[in-house]
Amino acid sequence: MARQLLQDRTPAAYAGVQNYALRHSKEDAGALAWLVVGYAHILDRNYALAIDPLNRAKPRAGEFGDYVTDYLGTAYQQTGRLAEAIATLSAFDKTYPESLLLRDAHIVYANALVADGRANEAADLLEGDRQPVRADVELALGRAYEAANQPAKALTIFRNLYYTMPAGWEASQVQGDLGRLEAAAQAQPVSAEAHRTRADLLMKGKLYSQAADEYRQLATEVSADERPLTELSLAEALRRAGQNRDARKILETLPSTPPAFDAQRLFNLGEIARGSNDDDAFLHIVEQLRQIAPTSTWLEQALLSAGNIYLLRRDYDRAIDAYRELQQRFPNGGRASYAHWKVAWLSLRQGREAEARQEFENQIALYPSSSEVPAALYWRARLAESDNDLAMARAYYVKLSQRFRNYYHAELARQRLAKIKSVGDAQHYALLDRIPPMNAADRVAADTVPGDNLRVQKAELLANGALLDFAVRELRAAAEENKGSWLAAEIARLYQDAGRYDAAIETLKRAAPNYFAVDLPSLPRPYWEGLFPKAYWPELKQCSSSNALDPYLVAALVRQESAFNPNAVSRANAIGLMQLLPKVGRSVAHQEKLRHFSTQQLFSPGMNLQLGTRYFRSMVDKFGSFEYALAAYNAGSDRVQDWLGQGTYRDPQEFVESIPFTETREYVQNILRNANVYRQLYGTP
Repeated sequence: MARQLLQDRTPAAYAGVQNYALRHSKEDAGALAWLVVGYAHILDRNYALAIDPLNRAKPRAGEFGDYVTDYLGTAYQQTGRLAEAIATLSAFDKTYPESLLLRDAHIVYANALVADGRANEAADLLEGDRQPVRADVELALGRAYEAANQPAKALTIFRNLYYTMPAGWEASQVQGDLGRLEAAAQAQPVSAEAHRTRADLLMKGKLYSQAADEYRQLATEVSADERPLTELSLAEALRRAGQNRDARKILETLPSTPPAFDAQRLFNLGEIARGSNDDDAFLHIVEQLRQIAPTSTWLEQALLSAGNIYLLRRDYDRAIDAYRELQQRFPNGGRASYAHWKVAWLSLRQGREAEARQEFENQIALYPSSSEVPAALYWRARLAESDNDLAMARAYYVKLSQRFRNYYHAELARQRLAKIKSVGDAQHYALLDRIPPMNAADRVAADTVPGDNLRVQKAELLANGALLDFAVRELRAAAEENKGSWLAAEIARLYQDAGRYDAAIETLKRAAPNYFAVDLPSLPRPYWEGLFPKAYWPELKQCSSSNALDPYLVAALVRQESAFNPNAVSRANAIGLMQLLPKVGRSVAHQEKLRHFSTQQLFSPGMNLQLGTRYFRSMVDKFGSFEYALAAYNAGSDRVQDWLGQGTYRDPQEFVESIPFTETREYVQNILRNANVYRQLYGTP
């Protein structure tokens, strides 16, 4: 009930939790329920309604009393009941000296003091909270100094917020105050360097329109020598904001010297051309970049785009040339390994097997730690099989299986190994020694959660009330006190218990980023079960069975699409567990003769799984292979038919490796890989 209330905050949800609180009014559980009700009203900004439930929670709040007190003080302060807010929060430090909410409570308390005409007291209080820096503390402190008639101090703080923390909401709150405070403090105008810092930080935060405004203002203030570089930054901000016409006008009027400057200018013009599907204009710009800046990062990026353009045009020889040029010009760059792999793979697809053999081996020799090595090992072994060099094939497959245990290509290698007859003693290939072993740090111990830690106990209570953000914050603080590797698994458990499987998966991915490379015993069982949950299993299994699908493959598809978040909505408006577009949902519902179907039903796990598995089954029936069906599910049937018509493939695995869209290629490989892990973990469905 609490989870439903905090998620939806409907009248029915409020009523349900309130009724529970009333029934358990003499128990700690009742106090927790009242906290949930009060906090829900806070989220709704209905502060007046939050006061009564939070007061009801106070007598039995116990370990979560600091949360009740902080939000009660907030409700009083926001409704103008200043005396009560001050009385509620004045002793917070003494009552809850170890609370994680100390600075939060100080902000509310300080705001109440300011409103009560005690701004100097508020400033003195907040001065002690300035490290580590928090924008909300700085905003409250600046307001206190402003109210205390100390405009110089307020201006210093507000300028710092506005120019060095521009992406936060606090910066937007002080913008209108700067001019007035500058006049009151008789301050010097802010420097051009401060404007540049703000603009650069806005760019870094991907707030491109705001960055463009700042660069535009900056261009009127800098010297003539600095203006071209500022206008170049303005043009890039405009381009990234989708204002290509304005960006192009600026770029076409900028000077073409020095070469480093011109290279960046040309690159941006090239990106505008590429974004307009004017590939010929883009490729002409690549030629210009070769001439004026043969070692610049702008050429490096442009060559990758050129290779991709030729790849999509199916001009594979020119694609090879572009990728090869990129790798040879920038052998230590961040794109070199990928470019080298594309040369190797396209050489194989062009039937140049001798070149492909050499390039696969070069991939391992030159970039032994690269993400392309598993594919290079697999396809070099496949060529060894074709040459009847079974000893080499076996050695490469074994290395792949052992070093990259749960990777997509490792499972393919084990399937090939099962078909290779014994070839005598294993052969040693020095090239395979270049591949670094797994880092011992990738193993995770199963440490016991310190159940006697007060913060851990508090987190459990808060989680019982669906206050997960609070619970996780308490657990992180507990982990600072009790070192060990228990934190990630415990956070994931709380998320799983609350049905937040997506958050659990992300938590464990961060804790064990190389989990696919290790064998199952290398991670505690709770890690694997959190990473590969059997969420909504009865419905998923039934829908899979109805459509003659492997439930583990469907679970892997759901994991890839939505990470088991039934409320997920993509940028393309795909909805729910299996990320169905509304038009697809309607079409399949019509085929299934479901009456009164509405798009809203796609948020229902059962309905989404019913329609999603039926739709996926139609892809399997159409293409006859799970690899092709998965590609169609991601990229569309028409594209898959087009790719299948581009030549012959040895098998579906070669088709998958040849998919020109990186997103779709990795999508298919990830789902097949994940399905295999599900089978290892859980056995027969």
